[in-house]
Amino acid sequence: MLLERTPLAYPASSPSSLTPGALRRRRASRPGKTSFGPLVGESAAMVRMYQRIEDVAPTDATVLIVGESGTGKELVAQALAERSPRAGTPMVAINCGGIPASLLESQLFGHERGSFTGAQQRNTGSFETAHGGTLFLDEITEMPLPMQAVLLRALEERKIRRVGGDADIAVDVRVLAATHRDPELAVRQGLLREDLLYRLNVFPIEVPPLRHREDDIELLARHFLAELNGEAGTHRRLSSRSLAVLRSYPWPGNVRELRNAIQRAFILADGDIEVVPGEAFLRAATRVDDNSLRIALGTKLADAQRDLILATLSQLRGDKERTAQALGICLKTLYNRLQTYQEVQGAPRVE
Repeated sequence: MLLERTPLAYPASSPSSLTPGALRRRRASRPGKTSFGPLVGESAAMVRMYQRIEDVAPTDATVLIVGESGTGKELVAQALAERSPRAGTPMVAINCGGIPASLLESQLFGHERGSFTGAQQRNTGSFETAHGGTLFLDEITEMPLPMQAVLLRALEERKIRRVGGDADIAVDVRVLAATHRDPELAVRQGLLREDLLYRLNVFPIEVPPLRHREDDIELLARHFLAELNGEAGTHRRLSSRSLAVLRSYPWPGNVRELRNAIQRAFILADGDIEVVPGEAFLRAATRVDDNSLRIALGTKLADAQRDLILATLSQLRGDKERTAQALGICLKTLYNRLQTYQEVQGAPRVE
């Protein structure tokens, strides 16, 4: 069985050519006129990317998706999988930078019982789980170089071997990979094997950053707000000041930052929502990681309290009663604090 049945031959264009006008006409007859599978946007940059997806999706070619963090690379992979002949089969996603190096080989290729301490039973890896479907390797440049060599062998031979095993197992998997780095620069920096880049980069797709698709920012904001309204049964709207913020802020965190800003503003709002981007919102916090908040020494106590309250509220998905309990304050105090923050938050200064 082959990983790639169509190596380098692609149609010159999709049947509809996906010009902006054609894309709008094509969508006019079905719901989701401003979306393309899981992707949202109709700017020129996105239309060009949609055409790339349409071109390569029907093939089994390996695709390398390149884009900054927060641009939606996994959504591009989902769109490719949904439009491929493998639609309806498993799509398995792995973050190559989020798994310890000592466990990555087992995660990818599986292991036999007793192959290492704690291996109480045989486990199949992601390649076998994705058999017949699609394997998405996110942040491929964060994979350790020795493991890249093992991955290259699996791609070339279309076979894998479990850790501790002695038999090769044929796999039928389409591989999609992604990185937030410039792949050629990653090669020069020793982060990515050159031969693996050649193997993955059969068909590259670049995901535009949000600053290159300004026409989509308000569209995305309204899309995220509609989702939140639907979940909460509310009808909140973006304030006029929020629309000005959306247009002026550079959104370095891309679509992910925009989504978080809308959700945060939604949690705080009782009426129309006031959007404040993350950098301006958590002024005292250096970083939020899972269940921890890092605050710089010398931060004003009021700012530290503000950031702790807002970060806890966000972590608990807007549940004010649980937030008050977690912080050890009464619910009335929490509401008073949130009201104060809402009144003084204002629009951020943009340099």
